[in-house]
Amino acid sequence: MTSIVDNFDKVRARIATACAAAGRSAEAVELVAVSKRHPAAAVTAASATGQLVFGENRVQELASKAAELGAGAGLQWHLIGSLQTNKVRDLARVPGLSLIHSCDRKKLASALQREFEGRPEPLGVLLQVNATGESQKHGCAVEDAPSLLDHLLADCPSLSVRGLMAMGPLEGASRPVFDRVAALQEDLRRRSGLDLATLSMGMSGDLDDAIAAGSTMVRVGTALFGPRA
Repeated sequence: MTSIVDNFDKVRARIATACAAAGRSAEAVELVAVSKRHPAAAVTAASATGQLVFGENRVQELASKAAELGAGAGLQWHLIGSLQTNKVRDLARVPGLSLIHSCDRKKLASALQREFEGRPEPLGVLLQVNATGESQKHGCAVEDAPSLLDHLLADCPSLSVRGLMAMGPLEGASRPVFDRVAALQEDLRRRSGLDLATLSMGMSGDLDDAIAAGSTMVRVGTALFGPRA
């Protein structure tokens, strides 16, 4: 039976191999350990390997784990799942919250702005894009991303847009989808003048294709923590 330490070693080695194949440095890709439906003890075990960035899909579970583990451990929390506007207030109370991957509509951006207004540091957000057109996925359409970015820049000064997030298709090749998102990133850079350096793409099954397309952040759960409860 493999341990969390072994799992992290394997995933980090896989990321390094994919980066080498793409002619990139392994340090160019950040690992977000997705701990959803695993206990806080699993996060503690993972942090012993040097992992400090963890992702959760649901606000309630994120808030519970962050409160249990405390802010003193140096943990950084990312919300990677879809966010409802009625959960924004709860999210704002999470210690160590550093990035939201799922900003996908103007109404949500405005709700986040109202809740985080007046804080000393802006909240990092990614634009979630549905680049596959699949109805099962959240995210704004590719063609709507410029308008969403314009809204954030004009009306949401307490939010800092760091880049884009997208998921691969449920079926078929992931690489064309990831290439499309990378092209959108470049287009939005030209339009806005922002760096938009973060490209959150790739999970356990398709992180190699994501890294080849330019992903700077991969979200991995089962390969690190094992099957979910």
